[in-house]
Amino acid sequence: MPTRSLIIVESPSKARTLSKFLGDKYEVKASMGHVVDLPKSKLGIDVEKDFSPDYTVIKGKEKQLSDLRAAAKKSSKVLLAADPDREGEAIAWHIAKQLKLRDPERIVFREVTKPAVEAALQQPRPIDQNLVDAYQARRAIDRLVGYKLSPLLWRKIRKGVSAGRVQSVALRLVCDREAEIERFVPTESWSLDAVLETADKITVRARYQGPAGPPPVRRASKKVADGEEPIAALPDQAATDRVIAELKGAEYLVAATERRRVRRNPPQPYITSTLQQDASSQLRFSPTKTMRVAQQLYEGIELGSEGATGLITYMRTDSTRLSAAAVEQARGFIGATYGKQYLGIGAGARRKGKAPVPTQDAHEAIRPTAAGRTPDAVAGFLTSDQLRLYRLIWRRFVGSQMAPAEFDSTRVDVEAAGHRFRVTGSRLVFDGFLKVAAGEEREDELLPEMVEEQRLECLELLPEQHFTQPPPRFTEASLVKELEERGIGRPSTYAPTVELIQTRAYVRQLERRLHPAPLGKAVNEALTGQFPAVVDLGFTAELERRLDGIETGEDAWVPVVRTWYEPFAKVLEQAQESMPRVKIEAPRADGECPRCGAELVVRSGRFGDFVGCSRYPECDYIQGKEERTPAEEIGEGCPQCGKPLVRRTGRRGPFIGCSGYPKCRYVRPEPGAEGSATPARQVAEATGEKCPDCGQELVKRMGRFGPFVSCSGYPKCRYRPPRVAIPGPAAKAPRTRRPVKEPKGQPVG
Repeated sequence: MPTRSLIIVESPSKARTLSKFLGDKYEVKASMGHVVDLPKSKLGIDVEKDFSPDYTVIKGKEKQLSDLRAAAKKSSKVLLAADPDREGEAIAWHIAKQLKLRDPERIVFREVTKPAVEAALQQPRPIDQNLVDAYQARRAIDRLVGYKLSPLLWRKIRKGVSAGRVQSVALRLVCDREAEIERFVPTESWSLDAVLETADKITVRARYQGPAGPPPVRRASKKVADGEEPIAALPDQAATDRVIAELKGAEYLVAATERRRVRRNPPQPYITSTLQQDASSQLRFSPTKTMRVAQQLYEGIELGSEGATGLITYMRTDSTRLSAAAVEQARGFIGATYGKQYLGIGAGARRKGKAPVPTQDAHEAIRPTAAGRTPDAVAGFLTSDQLRLYRLIWRRFVGSQMAPAEFDSTRVDVEAAGHRFRVTGSRLVFDGFLKVAAGEEREDELLPEMVEEQRLECLELLPEQHFTQPPPRFTEASLVKELEERGIGRPSTYAPTVELIQTRAYVRQLERRLHPAPLGKAVNEALTGQFPAVVDLGFTAELERRLDGIETGEDAWVPVVRTWYEPFAKVLEQAQESMPRVKIEAPRADGECPRCGAELVVRSGRFGDFVGCSRYPECDYIQGKEERTPAEEIGEGCPQCGKPLVRRTGRRGPFIGCSGYPKCRYVRPEPGAEGSATPARQVAEATGEKCPDCGQELVKRMGRFGPFVSCSGYPKCRYRPPRVAIPGPAAKAPRTRRPVKEPKGQPVG
């Protein structure tokens, strides 16, 4: 009788980690992700039967399933241990169905460590059907959007384009930001600084604040703590010159001084989006790279004598919650390493100034599995990228449980001729969480001791012109932040969405900023004009909340999908006829086409952007591409169309061809060109017979399978008589063509 239990996880690396600390009682195998999915060749969603999905085994996963079935038969128990989210629950559900498991058991652990896995083994549960249904609803809607919209976009824009529930909204955000930038009108303003000197010959630089009067109420803020002040609003040079004239020869006196202690609280531990943002700004990691490296840290790293161990908790989360055990562990480490004065009460549960964003709260925040496992302690076992990301996560988690940093902030107001200037400074008194925080190196901005009525000497006045700046283009990190704050997408979708809109050539990244490409603008224009609900930010966020409602059991998945699909289907039907073709406007480039004099434009191709002629395909000039030898007329007319024949040089040598190419494809070898490598199949020899379909001359050509006869009007006329053996080199037997299969489903972008 079998005595071993089988644990099925998703990845081989996680399987190896579990195998090393679970012992012989368990066999651990990997499913390699999903084993079944909707078919690629057809829609796979039966709209008439409550959106019933047609799941099929993924090509190439048959052997994996066979191995899992064999292992399951030899095991006393099968435990499904896919990742702890909707996707993982669906994988476990699919595996259970494929293996025909009765009452399948599910175990969930959010860190790949021995204590966490052993605790999960003591608490198996049934598969959560609510999580599965939330996955099915999301999958059905995404499939309907992609497979219903993409064929329409193929016809109206370009073959290969696609639409998606989240990707199309992300594209709209990038395009809307570009439109804001194009509409932006800069506004002028001026600042005025006074370089002042004390009696001790210490200089300070004070910023103009406006007419003298009671000082404004000071509010605690990070900017005040850091000694920063906003630019005063002098509207133009004339106003600035008037103030400078009034200050000429004026006496500068200290009007007020203020000193106070300012506290700066630690940030919360990382969630998926904030980790991707900081990894982008501090490490220059793309969101995709961040998630790939985080996956490696989560699934387990070989730590020498300690064995394979997961270093961080599950990295797809939108909750800042920490377990009591993790907090206690962190506080113990902080007290023992830095002293009790560094212990804080923990980062707040909500970010100030932000509306609460709905979270699934299914997982903890991203944190190290052991606070005492410092980056230096594991540096010898990690790659450079792994170490850098682990250090970022470790610092953020430990810092979140430390005391606030404290600053002594000083503000001095100076008056002269009815005008007020201000100078600020700050000094770090207690570093608190900054002791472990990354990227927080700073210098104190100290001010000399000044008292009220103290006289200062003005050395010079420094006016400076400013213009308001347009909103910045998104970076990958700021786009992730925007999606998160608007409640669009979920932790598992941020990175693939940002990557997809670039892979599709809808968006290009220049100097780490996202610019909409002409194709992206065309797709966005079509979707916003014909399918506003698909790219509506509020509608998409509400749909995301409905999917969360399915997960919690508040909603059933079929009614949610139906409520979304019925209006979508009506708009789709109307758009089939009413949607106009969308022209992709290529941006202009400098210069003119040297062949025809037309404008040069920037286009996107398989290998990136290039500059070419705007009259393509009539003119196929490409800048930087080696020019062909100019065609030379030989004084003869083409026997097929009458246009002049020209002498050209091809890859295999010189040949004579029609100047009407590609409409006329007549070619013949160059007379007297010994060793000409012109392929025989290019030579069209007249047969003296007429085509029964169009009346043009029939010619003999050489193809892949030997000589054949066809109409000289090809490709407009595709007549070809029945193949017979034709005397000549490489003659072959007739071939029977296979019937062309009709496609089973709509094309997908």
